[in-house]
Amino acid sequence: MHTPVLTKEVIKFLNPQPNENFIDCTLGGGGHAKEILQRNGPKGKVLGIDWDPEMLKNIKAKRLVLVHDNFANLKDIAEREKCKPISGILFDLGISSDHFEKSQRGFSFQKNETLDMRLNPQHSLDAQKILNFWSRFDIEKILKEYGEEQFAESIAKAIVQERSKTPITKTFQLVEIIKNATPSWYSKRKLHWATKTFQALRIAVNSELENLTRVLPQAVSLLSKGGRIIVISFHSLEDRIVKNFLRAEPKLQIITKKPIVPTFQERKQNPRSRSAKLRVAIKMVR
Repeated sequence: MHTPVLTKEVIKFLNPQPNENFIDCTLGGGGHAKEILQRNGPKGKVLGIDWDPEMLKNIKAKRLVLVHDNFANLKDIAEREKCKPISGILFDLGISSDHFEKSQRGFSFQKNETLDMRLNPQHSLDAQKILNFWSRFDIEKILKEYGEEQFAESIAKAIVQERSKTPITKTFQLVEIIKNATPSWYSKRKLHWATKTFQALRIAVNSELENLTRVLPQAVSLLSKGGRIIVISFHSLEDRIVKNFLRAEPKLQIITKKPIVPTFQERKQNPRSRSAKLRVAIKMVR
């Protein structure tokens, strides 16, 4: 089961009241939405959005409106579903445990799966297309920009050399390429040597940073006065976008001067929460 991160903190800052409406832009396993629904009855709704149709199949609840779409289309979704007024909007940007453990789409470098990495299986671009058809320079660019990978150049060269012999289709195949393209000490660090490359590919496949940049202004425009926006990010690139946007948006007052991070106890119970950062702002004007 996917364990929602920073649930107590999310509820504290959202502060759901009876009959208020909320939007969960990354519904996932529905853990955060469940907690909101327990507090915003009898008429309050939660609009739950997820780009992965598999995540929506087994979730049902009264007053929960499910939408399969990309949150980059947030304003159109909210208008189509007649969701207003809106008292809070939540983004939990992390990939769910189900994607790593059960999806078989190649998100994890610890399982030998087909290199796919699409959150929405109907999306046209997958990891194999990037690895086998993009230029060496384009691959190097995403490894540098999205993975902050210091050996991006040598890894990109190795990928192009390998694909000239045989198509790159499996996760373990890519893991071995990365290992051979980097110094021996790189594979002995605490952080796995494939982590940054896999992160970069996933971000590129799903346009994660572009979608985040697109959606934040839409979220602000949809919020009622006094409405809260909460974003949980899991790596520095996401957090930087969120931090800079909240600081620059004149309609918002930042509530969290520094990001909220999981307690030691939560990190112990849910190791994947360790990199989470939660930021909150409130809309001060219409």
